Amino acid sequence: MFNRSLLLTVVLLGSVSPIYGANTKTSIASTASVILRPTPPEEEAGKYISQYLLKQHYRRVPVNDSLSVQIFNRYIENLDASKNYFTAVEVENLRKLYGNRFDDEFHSGKSDAGFAIYNFFVKRARDKMRFMKAVADTVNFNFSVPETLELDRKGSKWPADMQQLVELWKKELKYQWLNLKYTGENSPNIRGALSKSLTSRLNMLNRQRPDDAFQVYANAVTTSFDPHTNYFSPDEYENFQIDMSRSLEGIGAKLQSENEFTVVNEVIPGGPAFRGNLLKKGDKIIGVGQGPTDELIDVTGWRINDVVKLIRGRKGTLVRLKVLPANQGGRGPAKLVQIVRDRINLEEQAARKSVIMQGGKKIGVVTIPSFYLDFDGQQKNMAEYNSTTHDVTRIIGELVSDHVDGIVVDLRDNGGGSLEEAVNVTGLFIPFGPVVQISNVNGGKTILRDEDRRALYNGPLAVLVNRYSASASEIFAAAVQDYGRGVIIGERTFGKGTVQSLLKLARPFSFFGKPADLGELKLTIAKFYRISGGSTQHKGVVPDITMPSMVDTTTIGEDTYTSSLPWSSISRSFFRPLGDISSEDIDVLRQKFKERSSKNRFYQSYLRDLGVLDQIRRKKSVSLQETVFRTETETIKQIEKQWVREPDSTKDINKDVVLNQSAAVVSDLASLKAAHRQTVIRVMPPLN
Repeated sequence: MFNRSLLLTVVLLGSVSPIYGANTKTSIASTASVILRPTPPEEEAGKYISQYLLKQHYRRVPVNDSLSVQIFNRYIENLDASKNYFTAVEVENLRKLYGNRFDDEFHSGKSDAGFAIYNFFVKRARDKMRFMKAVADTVNFNFSVPETLELDRKGSKWPADMQQLVELWKKELKYQWLNLKYTGENSPNIRGALSKSLTSRLNMLNRQRPDDAFQVYANAVTTSFDPHTNYFSPDEYENFQIDMSRSLEGIGAKLQSENEFTVVNEVIPGGPAFRGNLLKKGDKIIGVGQGPTDELIDVTGWRINDVVKLIRGRKGTLVRLKVLPANQGGRGPAKLVQIVRDRINLEEQAARKSVIMQGGKKIGVVTIPSFYLDFDGQQKNMAEYNSTTHDVTRIIGELVSDHVDGIVVDLRDNGGGSLEEAVNVTGLFIPFGPVVQISNVNGGKTILRDEDRRALYNGPLAVLVNRYSASASEIFAAAVQDYGRGVIIGERTFGKGTVQSLLKLARPFSFFGKPADLGELKLTIAKFYRISGGSTQHKGVVPDITMPSMVDTTTIGEDTYTSSLPWSSISRSFFRPLGDISSEDIDVLRQKFKERSSKNRFYQSYLRDLGVLDQIRRKKSVSLQETVFRTETETIKQIEKQWVREPDSTKDINKDVVLNQSAAVVSDLASLKAAHRQTVIRVMPPLN
């Protein structure tokens, strides 16, 4: 069925020059109709980036051929993560020509090698889009053939030659066709929708600018130091500022560019996307449509600024997003999400409470979506400024008045926030003492402490976490665990134990007397450490009792980044464990949980469905046989419908299987502590 497409291959790819031997440089230069070159401001920004990385980054990296190889590998992977643009021969010849040049250019702030590779990539990407559009317009696919497409190709080899590359393009096109059919878009003309999408991507490639190349290359350099060090162009920084202010009318999500995708980096508590549990960290946005009926625009390969402009809009208006969910491991099908734009609602961002009955005991739940703080209100000494500590203090008082037998602090999906608030909230559960240690770039150490010498609540306590619990959440959970104050339940946390600072790249004065804006650098300058000495970096906080979530832990977490800073340890801070929970107590709680959950049909059903979902998303390949594709698609939809929880809803709290099992553990803990108290009373000697 591909006879015609094979002919198209010859026609469309005849001008593509594989890179060979001594003529490599000429071949690369000749492949792009418009040669992108760094602008003077970008060359100047490159000098600042290299200086700051060498002098102020937490990781001291020697600038040599080893760094050059790292930059080259990361840059090629970023451009061609799916290994379907370059052939193995081309990558090897690019390596020979440029692989050892990046360290020399790094010192001088130049990016000539990066631009040369980017020009070659853009030309190949245009050839790919032209080929795929020609096939989409003419070929009738056979979806009954047992054929697969390898989606996760990170560990795979580049295609040996153009013939293998073209075969990948054909399979990718079939996958896109099936994805369109089963997304729910109900397109009456899949062929037309595909053709329009590919035309849009081709037009974007034809409008590439120098800043597109510089942005991708600069981030290959910065992320070779660590994954959270990034360069923002002046336009990108404007978007970053708006996201950080959290005041814009929009969907309530921070986005970032990752390879050819726009990826959700943070879902802001209190925003529209958070309120409906519509987006998750790591979701890939591949289409945007306005209102309930306007056509979806394919934004794959778009610069992030243009995607953000499509998504932003007036309060009360509807935007439709086509998303590849992170919890499916990046595989299909895509899903359609409808979000009504709105401002961030601080009340819905705030901590909230609920009560669950378990084992005949009343268990209070304190849900903290993020560690928020109104810095402006704090500085102005306003009486009622928004603060996690204020809200949790009030909630604990209400729960104690309600005579709860124990408390669960729910930090699932809490990506962090204010370090000050994490320390202060920890102080509500301990009498006093250190909470977290911070090591800076010069080796200096700072210890942040709870100083109020009283605990607001000292009863049975559990902290519920998942893979999305990060940064400030990990500081709180680690301190509770180190003090022996409570039991940690869930799954290993994200593992982000680093601190970033924003540095403006600008020379003091330009020719016209104003500072020249060269962008911003988000730079990792410090590292968090537990009071017991180990870092939360990379490893995260390991729970005492494991309960899996719907999160795909193979794709989410600090350990999924190749350049993440390693786990390490420093000297232990002086603190006195409270001993509320001993290792023997943990063993007892684990055994009770195991016995109870094995008999709980609801929890066992959850584990079975989760196992099915894991089997699907751990496959490196997706079936292009329609019957198999449809079956897996429907299975994923049914599992998500059954188990994905609403983060802002208390009416369905009994359906939250993990939260209910956690409350049961706290009920066990309350009984255990009551038994301990009775034992102490019995062994006390009589008074004389």
